[in-house]
Amino acid sequence: MFYDHQQIEKKWQKYWEDNQTYKTSNSTDKPKFYVLDMFPYPSGAGLHVGHPLGYIASDIYARYKRHQGFNVLHPVGYDSFGLPAEQYAIQTGTHPAITTEQNITRYEEQLRKIGFSFDWSREVRTSDPSYYKWTQWIFIQLFHSWYNKDTDKAESVETLIKHFEEKGTEGLDANQNEKLNFTAEEWRSYSDIKKEEILLNYRLAYRAETTVNWCPALGTVLANDEIKDGKSERGGFPVFQKKMMQWSMRISAYSERLLQGLKTLDWPQPLKDSQEYWIGKSQGAQVRFATENGVTIEVFTTRPDTIFGATFMVLAPENPLVQNLTTREQKTEVDNYIEETSKKTERDRMADVKNVSGAFTGSYAINPFTGKNIPVYISDYVLMGYGTGAVMAVPAHDERDHRFAKKFNLEIIKVVESDVDVQEEAYDSKDSVCVNSDFLNGLNYNDAKAKIIAEIENKGIGHGTTNYRQRDAIFSRQRYWGEPVPIYYKDGMPYTLPNSALPLELPEVEKYLPTEDGDPPLGNAKTFAWDEANQKVVDTDLIDDKTVFPLELSTMPGWAGSSWYFLRYMDPNDDEVFCKKELSDYWGQVDLYIGGSEHATGHLLYSRFWNMFLKDRGYIEQNEPFQKLINQGMILGMSAFVYRVDGTNQYVSKNLAKDYKTQVIHVDVSLLKGTTDELDTEAFKSWRPDYADAEFILEDGKYITGREVEKMSKSKYNVVNPDDICNEYGADGLRLYEMFLGPLEQSKPWNTQGLSGVYGFLKKFWNLYFDGDQFSVSDEEPTKEEYKVLHTLIKKVVYDIENFSFNTSVSSFMIAVNELQKLKCNKRNILQPLAVIISPYAPHICEEVWQLLGNNASIEFEQFPKLEESYLVEDEIDYPVSFNGKMKLKLKLAAHLTKDDVQTIVMQNEDVKRILGENPVKNFIFVPKKIINIVS
Repeated sequence: MFYDHQQIEKKWQKYWEDNQTYKTSNSTDKPKFYVLDMFPYPSGAGLHVGHPLGYIASDIYARYKRHQGFNVLHPVGYDSFGLPAEQYAIQTGTHPAITTEQNITRYEEQLRKIGFSFDWSREVRTSDPSYYKWTQWIFIQLFHSWYNKDTDKAESVETLIKHFEEKGTEGLDANQNEKLNFTAEEWRSYSDIKKEEILLNYRLAYRAETTVNWCPALGTVLANDEIKDGKSERGGFPVFQKKMMQWSMRISAYSERLLQGLKTLDWPQPLKDSQEYWIGKSQGAQVRFATENGVTIEVFTTRPDTIFGATFMVLAPENPLVQNLTTREQKTEVDNYIEETSKKTERDRMADVKNVSGAFTGSYAINPFTGKNIPVYISDYVLMGYGTGAVMAVPAHDERDHRFAKKFNLEIIKVVESDVDVQEEAYDSKDSVCVNSDFLNGLNYNDAKAKIIAEIENKGIGHGTTNYRQRDAIFSRQRYWGEPVPIYYKDGMPYTLPNSALPLELPEVEKYLPTEDGDPPLGNAKTFAWDEANQKVVDTDLIDDKTVFPLELSTMPGWAGSSWYFLRYMDPNDDEVFCKKELSDYWGQVDLYIGGSEHATGHLLYSRFWNMFLKDRGYIEQNEPFQKLINQGMILGMSAFVYRVDGTNQYVSKNLAKDYKTQVIHVDVSLLKGTTDELDTEAFKSWRPDYADAEFILEDGKYITGREVEKMSKSKYNVVNPDDICNEYGADGLRLYEMFLGPLEQSKPWNTQGLSGVYGFLKKFWNLYFDGDQFSVSDEEPTKEEYKVLHTLIKKVVYDIENFSFNTSVSSFMIAVNELQKLKCNKRNILQPLAVIISPYAPHICEEVWQLLGNNASIEFEQFPKLEESYLVEDEIDYPVSFNGKMKLKLKLAAHLTKDDVQTIVMQNEDVKRILGENPVKNFIFVPKKIINIVS
């Protein structure tokens, strides 16, 4: 029977949509299972075949859990705020909302075509005001919270105010920007403005001067992961370090909890390692060094035991102390160096371990234990974001300090015993003892560290402490297309809008660039001011700073909306709360989360932070958002290349290119003939105007392109559109092939020719249910052999799905269908459960045969077939019989026989008697279900 995949797939996609087959209920007595894909950003290019890999895997698992009787939440939505839409708006004037809507329509069309079992009724978009209303609400909760170290959780800022009113800062242990000291009496005497200023020092969402990655061409601040090689990932524009007043999130307060929480998660170890490194916990001492001019330099060091070897100090160029430490003579050199450093991102500075640079401030600090004056430098290898932005340099025992000392001819003193010549190379070890260190001499690392910390504390110049590399997350972006921050400014201080004013919607603007005064694009809005008296947004020309005040002009970063979206899916239409407690209690953690490893220190860290905060404030119960996480690999494209002879418009075929000096150029894979490597030269000439007059040097009358496996990307012209694959091979063919390519976590190359194999399997599977053109399924009882094929498959597929080995399941389907075909099996008791087993992978074809089998309801909720081990037990074993180790014959014997039974039967066999002749049997070796060996 002809397998018409196009007709079948259209039919069932319409059925699922009309019947809302995958709509999930929030009220059920079924156990829950929450399956989620990482939030997609709807780009203008749409999906290529690499994108659905993780979606297919999660869809298979979601369908499997439905078959097991779970209430499965498998939603979809769009992380729809983003720079690409804004850049397009700047170039064309098209509102980002229009571009985003078009892109989402295209994405949804493609996703539906692949047959995903998403609950489309729960779709969310971060750029929808009904969604970002709650992103703004969460921001407000963060603003009105502080982190109490005593209770180790976030609390309402009201409890902080109460503490100040009763005790001032006495006994307060809080995460803060700087340590403040005042009495309760002083607090009560402060003005409202002064009190607000103090509270900003503790709020979890706060505004402060911060060093940021500023991209003038994009007019916005960029996160580290939005920058590559000192340029913006989007557009390739230069990025500079700059100090700006910015909103930040106090994620640093959660550093220890974020570290400890990793132990409870079933995540890939490399991803956990990335977060652990990013958080960067280290234990050591905070030490204050005095300087000649009265400035105190505070450092954090993990090796206080080496302080006697500190021969100079290095500050981050952006450290505010630099201005006070720089002498008049050194000012020009220092200013020039700071300017150069501003062109590098922190990531670039951390990665550049070879180049040594710096500038002398002209000032000297005093080593508190040697009493020596030590010079103070600035260098880009010291970062303001780690520790205090200053280091005591011990060149004998730190590689970077050593390189710096050699370059600037600074003193190197050995303070850890070793045979290494520290004048030539650094020796960094904790396995030796201290030397040249006065009262520490002869002590090992642990004893020396404890003793020096005690002495530092006795001197009153510091204390032992734990430090974290992780900085607070910058939360402002100077761009248009993002969530407005629900803040207005009164007397220069930030105040939150009332909840009744949410959502604070994005205003219309005439242009999407910063204003002439350098304000963010929202500064172009004509209606974007807060009327405090009437509690509403009004025209900006009404601002009088008495009753009408300016609103915050920055927008939230791209990660804001994606830090809590997993909670909104629980009820995206609730207007009263972001998520009802009883629903978050029911759905709890995401049980399976699939997405890319590139989000390790961005989205995955911020989501954990927001989740922990919401738990602290009593809004949800779970500690972590994502219990199990899988990073899917990449599907790689097969790029094609042409070879242009230098200085000409001639293109030489691949195997002749070695005789010419050529430039290798990517060419669109759609210009190749069929599935070959031959270029359609006429199509190439029509592809782009600069190739219209191309001339070709052919081999055997053909132009053969070069081929190479690379990342699938529009820029490499190697993208394969899933729509084309669905049209030719069907969505079920695409789904099976993507799983068949190899283990989910690994990267693997795409080869369209390989689809013919899975398409052939689908046709074989289809034809099991037909005799010629007639649907033909028998109610006859299957044979034991047929049951064995079915239950072997059940056992394998259950194991594979539960271990996410989807590729081996597809192989097992092929083996089972081939065996059933050989057995000419058309028994209902085999073919009906077979359709259920294969349906998570190939839902369209299985729905069709399920209906043909006489079932009225969808196959989706049919119970997954139960394994009957009895069908896998062999009744008879085909034993090889060996004589003195050489196999001579085979005997079919009942599987349950004992050794004595087997020996009796074998020794009475006429062939055995003939082979043995008169030779006596010395030993009879029997390995059950394996072999028989007769030693004579």
